[in-house]
Amino acid sequence: MSLINRSTPPATADAVLVERLEAEGAILVGALNMGEYAYDFTGENLHDGPSRNPHDPEHMTGGSSGGSGGAVASGMVPLALGSDTNGSIRVPSALCGLFGLKPTFGRLPRTGSFPFVSSLDHLGPMARTTVDLALAYDAMQGHDPADPACADREAEPVVPLIGAGISGLRIAKAGGYFTEMAQPEALEAVDRVAQALGAAREIELPEARRARSAAYVITTAEGASLHIERLRRQASDFDPAVRDRLLAGAMVPAAWLIKAQKFRRVFREAVLRLFDEVDAILAPATPCRAPRIGQTEMLLAGNQLPVRANLGLFTSRSPSSGFPSPRCRSGRKARGCRSVSRSSRRPGARISCCASRRPSRCKASARRRWPKGGRDGKRCQ
Repeated sequence: MSLINRSTPPATADAVLVERLEAEGAILVGALNMGEYAYDFTGENLHDGPSRNPHDPEHMTGGSSGGSGGAVASGMVPLALGSDTNGSIRVPSALCGLFGLKPTFGRLPRTGSFPFVSSLDHLGPMARTTVDLALAYDAMQGHDPADPACADREAEPVVPLIGAGISGLRIAKAGGYFTEMAQPEALEAVDRVAQALGAAREIELPEARRARSAAYVITTAEGASLHIERLRRQASDFDPAVRDRLLAGAMVPAAWLIKAQKFRRVFREAVLRLFDEVDAILAPATPCRAPRIGQTEMLLAGNQLPVRANLGLFTSRSPSSGFPSPRCRSGRKARGCRSVSRSSRRPGARISCCASRRPSRCKASARRRWPKGGRDGKRCQ
């Protein structure tokens, strides 16, 4: 993950979620690549190299859980864990064509994992099928008092909901900010899912731009606080792109952080009011398909914007609310790179693991859909 931790002794115990998966029969296969200290949306790591998208190895997996996305999408493993502060499960799930889940904040314990931003960090599963996603989620549910943010509530299994359909669910598409900043491929992906689900209504999330700004302030300030001693001792060992963002966070005025946390509550309450009218909101997971490895800019709304920060353009506002956000597969475009969509629901809501009015689409989710190999016919290494 980072040069700075190379000499750190191995952990003496597994994370709680790993223990729970093993208790249900999971077999650990190995460690995976990720963005340095989880502060990344690309899947590129200066120290260990980039994670490569199995659908086209010249393109990004997304990050920060890029190794998880690549390993699952290539068929190496059926599922993997990821962390999600501002989109690190949802972005690689989108770009690698997987199902991924950022659960409600506090629903799954984070005990034993390396933190980034404790007030925004989530852990969750990534899988090729909705069945595997649901099985992993159910295996990991349950309160853990060692994580002060973990909600003390009974597990609510979702496996029994598989195939239940979506009859009665009120589903809408997110408009405004989410349509203005997305490339056509992302909007087409959402439209395909909306058509399949019969979602014709479009709503606008209030203050979505400010929510993203608030998440950025909280992330960079809390992240800098966590790493300040490492920055003082070993600044030159950081990836410069990560180091500079953390240094910026160290200079964020306390008043800004307080305002961002206050706005977080305002935004949460505003979005909760939307869920009096709808049950789920569809939106693009990323504004584009997978960029090429090494690409630094992309065109959004007529402007050239940095790839690293803006792959999470749409996912980084939802941590401000803490709402659950599953990522679903919605198609594949030219060169094998995936298009993207996701949904959000009320906190604590159980996600229908096979949300389709068409039974044939539900059955398709259980088929094998991973690459046979890269462009030269060889599986990614």
